[in-house]
Amino acid sequence: MIPVLAISAWSGTGKTTLLKALIPELCARGLRPGLIKHTHHRMDVDTPGKDSYELRKAGAAQTMVASSQRWALMTETPDEEELNLTYLVSRMDASTLDLVLVEGFKHEPVAKILLFRQGMGHQPEDLLIDEHVIAVASDAPVEACVPLLDISNITQIADFIEYWCAGEMKK
Repeated sequence: MIPVLAISAWSGTGKTTLLKALIPELCARGLRPGLIKHTHHRMDVDTPGKDSYELRKAGAAQTMVASSQRWALMTETPDEEELNLTYLVSRMDASTLDLVLVEGFKHEPVAKILLFRQGMGHQPEDLLIDEHVIAVASDAPVEACVPLLDISNITQIADFIEYWCAGEMKK
């Protein structure tokens, strides 16, 4: 199994900002991260008017668009109630990845680093630290039974993830 690590926090805390800095740091260390981002918004990665969009809208249950630089698979899931993270991870090519980072999916039973920032309308004691939380990255003191990381120190967070990932790959 490929290690899966969620970066979880309240909206506006900086999950995407952290990941945009963290992914290049992990890559520089020789790790190959994949990413699954959860969104609550209606989204479409295709463009109206393009052939692939029109063919998908014609009723194809799955549409793959491919070029020499990348490919994307779009799957229609109107009858599914909830996204299944285990299924989504299984769709990724584990032979090209060392870990899958997940933005969101805070209620899934996977390892998580919780983010906390002061001034976002929440208090440190509001953090929901459960058995899946392996660390908290914060800009303020937080009492927790897991390691506390500096949310602004990408090197420290990458060190932690690299160490955690090495242990997970041995399992």
